[in-house]
Amino acid sequence: MSKIALITDSTSDVDKEMIEMYDLKVLPLRIIYKDREYIDRITITPKEVYDNFAYEIPSTSLPSMQDMEDMYLKLEEEGYTHAIAVIISANLSGTYNTLRLVSENHPSIETCVFDSKSLTIGEAAIVEECGEMIKCGKSFNEIVEALPEIQSRVTVYYAVDTLKYLIKGGRIGKVSGTIGEILNIKPIISINSDGVYYTYAKAKGKKKAISKLVDIAREALENTPCKIWVMHGGAYEEVKPFSETIAALPNITRLSFGEISPVAGVHTGPGLLGIIIVKEAPTKN
Repeated sequence: MSKIALITDSTSDVDKEMIEMYDLKVLPLRIIYKDREYIDRITITPKEVYDNFAYEIPSTSLPSMQDMEDMYLKLEEEGYTHAIAVIISANLSGTYNTLRLVSENHPSIETCVFDSKSLTIGEAAIVEECGEMIKCGKSFNEIVEALPEIQSRVTVYYAVDTLKYLIKGGRIGKVSGTIGEILNIKPIISINSDGVYYTYAKAKGKKKAISKLVDIAREALENTPCKIWVMHGGAYEEVKPFSETIAALPNITRLSFGEISPVAGVHTGPGLLGIIIVKEAPTKN
């Protein structure tokens, strides 16, 4: 009888409830300062990262190969025959490629390492649907075949206070904005089909950027019922009114909330507000 493990990384921002519900195996990334190192979401919080920006902007690192190796050894001990790993975009982190290499050393567990082409709760949304399929008794092959369709229904949009952290971290992708920084132009950033950041829209100032995010959600909901996640990174005062505005929109099948991981916060800086839109799967006749 097959036993399927569901794996993700800490940038997916899965919460404790989801981890327990689907028995998730979460590979933590690292946050590295000159004289110390932290484990994402385990030994450091997002707020601590933002508070330390005045003194030092840390770097980040993917989970170690030893972490991955230890996880597979434990999976083998626990009798897992298959594993599905939903991982941060390969164009934003080396986690995907490293996990593929490690999985090949464990042929007793048939593994699908799936590039989410996303991050944060965009990644978690795919994890959640996989978890539901495992709970419903779907086979490994059925779930693997469904992954691209699930991915196609997930989109991520967010606005940041400044692009300097994305630029410093080399995560700027197809987002341009040095002049925009001077003119207070706030890009609405999304992720393209290659899993790379790009500028979806632009707004003059933070208030208009937030209004644009609401418009994006409204337009999506006009076409189909959607699950919506509201996420923030250090936008503690702005997130509540933003969430209330989103909650008033029609056609939302479920509204959830999340704070981005410390690793993600290193690259975006404080003040991020965003939405993840997950179109409901079409009903089958």
